[in-house]
Amino acid sequence: MQSRFLSAVAALLLLPFCLAAAPRHFELRSPDGRLCAGIDAAPQISYTLAYDGTPVLSPSALSVQLADGSAWDGTVRFQKALRRSADERFSAAVYKRATVRDHYNELTLRYKTFDLVLRAYDEGFAWRFVSRSKQDFIVRGEQAEFRFAEDLQATVPYVKQDSPRDPFLNSFEAYYDIHPLSAWKQDQKAFLPVSFAMKNGWKVNITESDLLDYPGMYLRHLGGTALGGLFAPYPKLIEQDGYNKLQGIVRTTENYIAKQPAGAALPWRIVAVATEDRQLLDSDLVYVLSRPAQGDWSWVKPGKVAWDWWNDWNISGVDFRAGINTQTYKYYIDFAAAQGIEYVILDEGWAVNLQADLFQVIPEIDLPEIVRYADAKGVGIILWAGYWAMDRDVEGICKHFSEMGVKGFKIDFMNRDDQLMVDFYTRTAEIAARYHLLVDFHGAFKPCGLQRPYPNVINHEGVAGLEQLKWAQPSVDQVTYDVQIPFIRMFAGPMDYTQGAMRNATRRNYRPVNTEPMSQGTRCRQLAEYVIFEAPLTMLCDAPTNYLAEPECLQWMAAVPTVWDETVALDGRIGDYAAIARRKGADWYVGAMTDWDARDLTLDLSAFLPEGSYRVEIFRDGINADRKASDYVRDIQTITVNSAQHTLPLHMAPGGGWTARFTRL
Repeated sequence: MQSRFLSAVAALLLLPFCLAAAPRHFELRSPDGRLCAGIDAAPQISYTLAYDGTPVLSPSALSVQLADGSAWDGTVRFQKALRRSADERFSAAVYKRATVRDHYNELTLRYKTFDLVLRAYDEGFAWRFVSRSKQDFIVRGEQAEFRFAEDLQATVPYVKQDSPRDPFLNSFEAYYDIHPLSAWKQDQKAFLPVSFAMKNGWKVNITESDLLDYPGMYLRHLGGTALGGLFAPYPKLIEQDGYNKLQGIVRTTENYIAKQPAGAALPWRIVAVATEDRQLLDSDLVYVLSRPAQGDWSWVKPGKVAWDWWNDWNISGVDFRAGINTQTYKYYIDFAAAQGIEYVILDEGWAVNLQADLFQVIPEIDLPEIVRYADAKGVGIILWAGYWAMDRDVEGICKHFSEMGVKGFKIDFMNRDDQLMVDFYTRTAEIAARYHLLVDFHGAFKPCGLQRPYPNVINHEGVAGLEQLKWAQPSVDQVTYDVQIPFIRMFAGPMDYTQGAMRNATRRNYRPVNTEPMSQGTRCRQLAEYVIFEAPLTMLCDAPTNYLAEPECLQWMAAVPTVWDETVALDGRIGDYAAIARRKGADWYVGAMTDWDARDLTLDLSAFLPEGSYRVEIFRDGINADRKASDYVRDIQTITVNSAQHTLPLHMAPGGGWTARFTRL
């Protein structure tokens, strides 16, 4: 890793002691100068944000309240301001690009007991509080305000409360409500990221990063066009309960939100500003604001997973009873090995139900034999685990199953993000890494940069993925959601959406079928999602026998990479369409999706392809895809890219998609 600091200037600002409490105003600009934050250090800490001179946020207060009655706010003695600028490029272990640029201007406001660190990037603004105390401390509350300068259109994932007794228990899977910010639903909170549209068309995303030992932030309405941070209280009593006794339900809480060690840095709060929607498809803000990885992570192997649960173990043409048993999983392993699919998952059902004990395996499963058989075929086994079962003995479970040869865990039903649950994520990631195990956090809150210090955290859910269509009513609009989440949820990081359906439905034909589920939208939409959605560990959700009946689509899904050397956002509008190009090695892949409107796009190939000739493998919606969503066409073309010829038109059916692979000739 090479680091190049363009400038590092520390400015000590001293005033006479008698003026120490006087208001002090500072300005922090992005490297390109377009984004400007104004910060008042006293008597109240507040900030404003503008872009190209257009106000985005009006004065918004920041402070932290401690349990001992003190606070980190503008009443604490201000000491000095430090400035620096950095331009750093570093290698990413498991990410959407191989090399990441971290380019910012930074201002640190130093007070007697804390620092407030603020950074301006070309694409957004971030801040965090850092303790200067040599003593451990308890945070009673944090004030993080976002007072918008106008009444924006908000795209909001409201919390769907799972428990009347625990207002913070939720699955983080809500679809979006769209309404003016001033019409925020009364007394409701939203989980992050949340997106806002300004009247001039610019977009603003709010989220957080470097969340390792602190409760996650929600947003609540403060009235008018103002929002404030909200945090789950620290659990006092947690009881085993919930789904199949696999959850920890908070029964009582303390009157504070976090316990912190001396010198702790609180998470980064992020406000991203995009003048074009497509910029949100390609942001690195959450990743660069998390702390770097240490050590050797070359053992982390991303890839595809043959998944059992979504297709309900419904294989056919075999001479054994399909289900949760050794023969069925050997069939999945044979399928994965033949197609070059790296993993098979044993989802819920392999361990004895209602026991929350991963050492109790049902008699129909010979787990050591399954792992041995998979290893002989070059396929890794990943095990599903409920949160409570995993947390009972993370160290012992990781040691036992890694020695057996298991490659990782899909951990489900956490459904909280208070400090103790956030600590579970970090602790599990660290312990699993010691045993070279992958972790896929399902039933999870959004990613907050954990995959940078722990690249073995290979995916997060926190999305209303394809599993919803096993039971969702026809009124659920998954197609529109699919072209919202690349700009909003995916802004935070990878998502365990679990695409790959081979039964595809038009808007009027979709219906929930739990045992033989279907997708909304076309077959090519499912194929395009493998390029558009970020997921270093990506599921093939349908049954092997359904894939084997359609080898063209199977070959595409099995071969498409899951991590990338380069990513270029091509075009898009939140809720309408998205188009992304990604490179792996010498090949470029492009994916595009639309909403329920048929759409024609013209791709600017010069945005990502060097001049030259290319073999292009294209999957496009068939002429009848608006009637029969599985209708598609596979084309092989040769195209030349030069200054005179650098565009490619494409058409997508309603709910459609388009995807292609470009190989240099």
